[in-house]
Amino acid sequence: MSRVRQPPLVTGISPNEGTSWTKVTIRGENLGTGPADLVGLSICGHNCLLTAEWMSASKIVCRVGPAKDDKGEIIVTTKSGGHGTSTVSFKLLKAEKIGILDQSAVWVDEMNYYDMRTDRYKGISPLSLRPSNPLGIDFDKGKVPLKDLEALFPGVSGEFTSENFSATWYLIENHSVTSFDQLRMAASNLKKQATKKNEGSLAYVKGGLSTFFEAQDALAAIHQRLESDGTERVEGSMTQRLENVLNRASDTADTLFQEVLGRKDKADSTRNALNVLQRFKFLFNLPLNIERNIQKGDYDVVINDYEKAKSLFSNTEVSVFKKVYAEVETRIGALRSLLLDKLLETPSTLHDQKRYIRYLSDLHASGDPAWQCISAQHKWILGLMQNCKEEFINYQRERGMRAAAVDPVGLGAIALDLEGDPRPSAFSRIRDTAPLSKGGILHTPRHSTWHYETPQQVQFVEKLSDVVIGQLPNFWKLWISYVNGSLFSETGEKSGQVEKSKKNARQRQNDFKKMIEEVTHRLVKLVRGALLPSTLTELELRLYGGWENKTELTGPWLTQVIHTVRVIFEALVALEIPNDLLQVIQDLLLELRHHCLLVTLHHTADDVKRVAEKEDWVVDNEGITSLPAQFEQCMVQMLQSLKEPMETKPGEVNILQLDQDQASELCVDIIKVREQVEKLWKDINKVFINCLEQLSTKTDRDIDTSHMSVDLASPNLFSGIQEDFCPTLEQRLLIILSNCQYLEKHTFLNLAEHFEKHGFTGTEKITRVTVHAVKELDESLFDAYIERKSDPIVGSLEPGIYAGHFDWRDCSTPTGVRNYLKEALVNIITVHAEVFTVSKDLVPRVLTRIIEGVAEEMSRLMQCVSSFSKNGAIQARLEIDSLRDAVASYLSSESHASFKQALEVLPQLHNGADKKLLEELLNKFKSSMQLQLTCFQPSNVQPVKR
Repeated sequence: MSRVRQPPLVTGISPNEGTSWTKVTIRGENLGTGPADLVGLSICGHNCLLTAEWMSASKIVCRVGPAKDDKGEIIVTTKSGGHGTSTVSFKLLKAEKIGILDQSAVWVDEMNYYDMRTDRYKGISPLSLRPSNPLGIDFDKGKVPLKDLEALFPGVSGEFTSENFSATWYLIENHSVTSFDQLRMAASNLKKQATKKNEGSLAYVKGGLSTFFEAQDALAAIHQRLESDGTERVEGSMTQRLENVLNRASDTADTLFQEVLGRKDKADSTRNALNVLQRFKFLFNLPLNIERNIQKGDYDVVINDYEKAKSLFSNTEVSVFKKVYAEVETRIGALRSLLLDKLLETPSTLHDQKRYIRYLSDLHASGDPAWQCISAQHKWILGLMQNCKEEFINYQRERGMRAAAVDPVGLGAIALDLEGDPRPSAFSRIRDTAPLSKGGILHTPRHSTWHYETPQQVQFVEKLSDVVIGQLPNFWKLWISYVNGSLFSETGEKSGQVEKSKKNARQRQNDFKKMIEEVTHRLVKLVRGALLPSTLTELELRLYGGWENKTELTGPWLTQVIHTVRVIFEALVALEIPNDLLQVIQDLLLELRHHCLLVTLHHTADDVKRVAEKEDWVVDNEGITSLPAQFEQCMVQMLQSLKEPMETKPGEVNILQLDQDQASELCVDIIKVREQVEKLWKDINKVFINCLEQLSTKTDRDIDTSHMSVDLASPNLFSGIQEDFCPTLEQRLLIILSNCQYLEKHTFLNLAEHFEKHGFTGTEKITRVTVHAVKELDESLFDAYIERKSDPIVGSLEPGIYAGHFDWRDCSTPTGVRNYLKEALVNIITVHAEVFTVSKDLVPRVLTRIIEGVAEEMSRLMQCVSSFSKNGAIQARLEIDSLRDAVASYLSSESHASFKQALEVLPQLHNGADKKLLEELLNKFKSSMQLQLTCFQPSNVQPVKR
């Protein structure tokens, strides 16, 4: 099945106006597959098919017939595409009927002029060359496909005007079903046409035969007279007279036609001038057209017109053309300057830069516009970065001056520093305020600008990031286009400018590499000047520093800066910029991460100091306060804040896990960094232990609050401390002891897991040291508590034993346990209650230690007695056994040994009555003190939360 072709479309005709029989060239699309496919052609409504000459599917040549319409379309009809359309029109000019002596401004084609004598056009009509029906009979076409005819008759055509005309093809195509009689009639018609043509020529000769004879006779007579007169030139001879006649005829003719010929010459000159103007009007109008198109911004049109004019008139010798072309060159030179100014103008888009470079290339501008643009963009980017820093520093100075003018006495010192730590202001900075007490409210005058905003250095780095990410990619892409030659048009490729550009790019690779290095180094130095001024020299500080760093940035702000610098690095890596050009940014990131780590550790140490302020002394069911949880939370928050800075992105290094060989290649001394980190971690733990020690041994007024902070926005300065509860020194000791045990058993183990989870290795040593320090503090605080509780009990034993001048050698029969021992037990019970209220787990440890002291004292006192009477021995044994049995649950090996030594000193009871008395008195004591001694028995009673 054959493919359906598109209808013919006429898109151009040249010329687009003229008189009848003007030869025109028609151009378009789908104008037929061959001469046989063209079945119709009309111009201004007149059928021009007979004069049409099919050239190709996009070109047809024909002559315009005498159409009735002055202007109309050009319609082509083909067998394959059908009836077509036209996007152009042809204007038909009417020729006037003029005589040979009439003036006319119209050039008449002498090949087709009007003869007034016969009142018709003379010349050969093109229609006579191509009869529509040479056989003179009706067409009777069959259904023979055109493809079959082409296959049967290769190389020939059925078109009778074609040089390869085949009569067989013609007959099969147009008369395949015509009858034999009709074909005989067609043959007869052909013979008549041939005879008529021959007779026409012969009749023409016959009609002029008499004229030919007369001319022949005149020439023969002249020849005879010339022979009779001879060839001499004699006055009055026939030759002379003939010459005179001819001269007079010539003069008469000159006189008759001089005016006409003069007008003809003038008309020829005018016509030639008009032809020149018409032919070269493009050149004469070009300067004005260039100016108009430049104003409209149609630079492509200007360039195309200039290239056309240059190809036609650049080497002309005609003075007028030279003059006009010189003016064109002047306008083009001004356009080159204008385009170069626009190219070097900043800011501009990459699209505009490429467009102006292509324009300058097509206009053959001198120099290398692409490299000039790259250099200008490089300087502009550097200027933007430097101006960004100057704007922020000037703003910082102006704001400082305004603040000084509004707050001359420094009241703003109590407010948050707008550029620094978003934490509350230090307690030590509070001046000229009312005295503070627990539960009191701090009333301070707020500055009019008291608010919170991003620090200027952080804003500067973000703005610097916008500049680099916004401009450097286009700068890099412009260079890549310069290298691969994609900046130029097809004209530039044909003229060799692409190869020239590639050659220039190869020669300037080092220069561009220095440009990129300068941009990256400028970026790094500006960031260092704002955040790491100590890493710059004095000269670099004058150029890239100048910041008023009143307060060092905290870890969260430094994390944000690290994130911003990483975004810059990733954007540049995405452009496939070589890694060696970006190494300086990697070094900056490494130092920023190192700095953020140290700053975060410093601030964490400060946060740990503030833990003492938040201690509310409220214990939970496990006997601990919120202090361990606050410390753990503080450390976890530190690790979480360090998660992003310490995270190792592609191309970065883990500064905490490098070996010595890898560390030696970096810009930061990793060994020193690790030592600093280890020291800071130890300091944090040491600070916390010092806080525990201060809280356990000092009252609220004695605690060092110089490190504590005050939340000015809080309505209650010490909202975390309960106003109605102030623990005693002994209670403080117990609470801190309970906290120490929890820290040792839980908190530090949890922190070790958190450190490992966040990638901080090598902290086992620090954990061991910290746990050892907590144990030492625990022992110290425990000894202090035991000293405060055990000494009074132990010291009361000897006075109580010998109260009332009691004598072991002379005493009455024992009736029960004396009061001194009961008082000692009550004191021990009091300690038990105090400890149990804080932490059930501390009770065995405390009571065991106190009972060891009591047992040792009892052993000493018994050993100091020189002798015992029988009653004294019973009394002593009763009291020792009562004490030992009462606290049996808390006896240790030392206390067992002490009680054993005390009993060994006493005389043995051999009498049964004495033993019975001892047993009765012992049972009586236990019965009377049963309720009091219940606390010494194992119990599952949970301590009540305060």
